[in-house]
Amino acid sequence: MPGHRDTRTLVSLLFVLCIALFAPAAWAAEGSAKQAERQATQPLNNAPFWRDVRGGENPYQTTQVRGIETNVLVQTEGQTWREIHNGPLPLYGGLLLIAMLLLIFGYYRWKGPLRVHENPTGRLIERFSDWERLVHWSAAISFVILAVSGLILMFGKYVLLPMFGYTLFSWLAIIGKNLHNFIGPLFIFCTLVMFTTYVKDNLWRAADFIWLKKAGGLLSGEHVPSGRFNAGEKVWFWFGVTLLGLVSGVTGLVLDFPNFDQGRSVMQLVNVVHAISAVLFIALAVSHIYIGTLGANGAYEAMRTGYVDETWAKEHHQTWYEEVKAGKARQRFADDVPAEIKTQVAQATKA
Repeated sequence: MPGHRDTRTLVSLLFVLCIALFAPAAWAAEGSAKQAERQATQPLNNAPFWRDVRGGENPYQTTQVRGIETNVLVQTEGQTWREIHNGPLPLYGGLLLIAMLLLIFGYYRWKGPLRVHENPTGRLIERFSDWERLVHWSAAISFVILAVSGLILMFGKYVLLPMFGYTLFSWLAIIGKNLHNFIGPLFIFCTLVMFTTYVKDNLWRAADFIWLKKAGGLLSGEHVPSGRFNAGEKVWFWFGVTLLGLVSGVTGLVLDFPNFDQGRSVMQLVNVVHAISAVLFIALAVSHIYIGTLGANGAYEAMRTGYVDETWAKEHHQTWYEEVKAGKARQRFADDVPAEIKTQVAQATKA
């Protein structure tokens, strides 16, 4: 009886072995026969084969990696994303940034910085509190890190690679990628805090549309009164910081955390949206940085020290200045400002 059981076991093993050895060959032969027949009737038509590969539904097309779309060996949308990512995005994005830089340079050469017309009085107004400046500089520094690292990743192989070679550029790209990935969530947090901090003074008023209509007097030189923030600053706050910051932040999180089971097609679409919003964000930020530094004397010192001379306030934000004088604004005249800060503000206002 034991011998009979061993014989049955041996026969079963041989049967399984035959299936394992010859069944795949038979299936492959059947597939090859169908492919050969197709080549005879429709020469060079491999479309059914590649549809099968792209679909990922073939039971013999598998992988040990488990996850969404892991059994799709060739993804059609990937080539489309690659052509967009390596073509229109860097081309038109680069042209936009260059055009913005040229526009600002031309305006600076034409008009120069915005100056005050009267001498400073020495009476200072607290324009930004310590908290407001902390929030602004936290968001600004994190944004600059993201902008520089993002530009390296988008334009580096076209600009930096020919200049520095593969070794140095690879280090710059690796550092830039890691900085971008880790600073991104911090910037989102800073942007949310910045929104809650500054939103009250960025609500639209009827006078803001007059400011927009006259372009703030930037071209004509006409004095256009404004509140604490003029309409140009409000456009930056709502369209730049809020809208583009939100779009860039959300799409950045999707790219930062691919383990949330989003597929490749979603990641590719989000990558394109992220790049477009980031380039627009940087282009607007360039103009904001210009106005806050070279473009308007005293603007940088206002954010660095927190104070402005009343002459500066009257000429740049007359409506806000009158509200401060009348005691209707949260900001007040400051009497206990250190002499060093008074000197810095006065020199910036005179320049």
